[in-house]
Amino acid sequence: MKILQRYILVDLIRVLLLVITVMTVLLVFVGVFREVTERGLGPLQVLQILPYVVPSLLPFTIPATLLLSVCVVYGRLAADHEITAARAAGINVMSLLAPAFFLGGALTVCSLLLNDQVIPWSMANIQRVVTLAMEDIFFDVLSAQHMVEYPEKGWAITVSGVDKENRRLIRPNLRYTVGREQYVAQLTEAVLRIDLETEKIILQPTDARIEGPGRVSIRLKEGNIELPPPMSGQRIKPRHLSIRDIREKLAGFEKDRQTAEDIQAISTAFALTMGEFEELAESSIADQSARISGSESNTFKHNTELHNRFALSCSCFFFALLGGPFSIMQARRQFLTTFFMCFLPILLVYYPVVLLMMSLAKAGSVDPAWGMWVGNGILLVGAIIVLRCTVRR
Repeated sequence: MKILQRYILVDLIRVLLLVITVMTVLLVFVGVFREVTERGLGPLQVLQILPYVVPSLLPFTIPATLLLSVCVVYGRLAADHEITAARAAGINVMSLLAPAFFLGGALTVCSLLLNDQVIPWSMANIQRVVTLAMEDIFFDVLSAQHMVEYPEKGWAITVSGVDKENRRLIRPNLRYTVGREQYVAQLTEAVLRIDLETEKIILQPTDARIEGPGRVSIRLKEGNIELPPPMSGQRIKPRHLSIRDIREKLAGFEKDRQTAEDIQAISTAFALTMGEFEELAESSIADQSARISGSESNTFKHNTELHNRFALSCSCFFFALLGGPFSIMQARRQFLTTFFMCFLPILLVYYPVVLLMMSLAKAGSVDPAWGMWVGNGILLVGAIIVLRCTVRR
């Protein structure tokens, strides 16, 4: 029996590796195209981010490829009457399905590790490549147009020339905003670099003259001018965080919400005590209400991602639990027919339910601790029914 199980397991792994490679190669072009469209990358940057795009796609391809692999292997075993021969030799069907269950459990652990460790690491590397590419793009635009302007970031720069090798800007003129005050800087030269840690564009000027509000002019011989890059201020998606970071974020949101509630309660009590009822509608109290609402919304989103990460990873096991006995029952059919007969209900029931529960959990209408497992519960019920029919036959 150990030899037979090892034979089935090796067959499953071989088919799984083949299918997952093909599907990942097809989907990686979608991921790369999305990154290129969103960030405006060139061919060199595309090649650099290519290895980091693959891990972000694997958690979505693994469950479907595992189901296809199980249908292929067990469908072939049943069609060749190897299942019947094993039953005649006194081998239980459950022992024949054990390799699929083991592989499903192993892929569950792998998928969880991908979501928790590999994907945050890969997204950080993509961001690093994009930031470095942004410096090259910045110099290319300045060299061609002699001007770069980002009104949403509050600054614009014009230059007479660019020294790409030394990263120098020749006679740059800079207009930038600090708070609500505008400044104009006239520089003889400036070295430009992008700091990845602080996400700042840093100008190291030579003989700078800065004119501030009220036409007050100062001369800057030492020091740097820091500007926000075009991609700064973008929020990191919960999916790109590790479980530890998500829990830290949740603790921060809870602390922020409690602080806002305390400030709102004190302000309201003070206004009622002093009889200043018009202050109840002032922006300070309304700002605290918006702060509370924002903290609760972020809490719902991050909590949903936390529970969905475990549920999505465990779907690998439930897919194997359903696909193995179902493919044995459909022994006389082609493996692709068996796969589509099994995957179509999953596509029409499982994924819509998961998306619905996810939307409700992010809105705070459903507790994600159980809402994210409703889809797996449906798979479990279907797997038990199919497994009982298979064992009886």
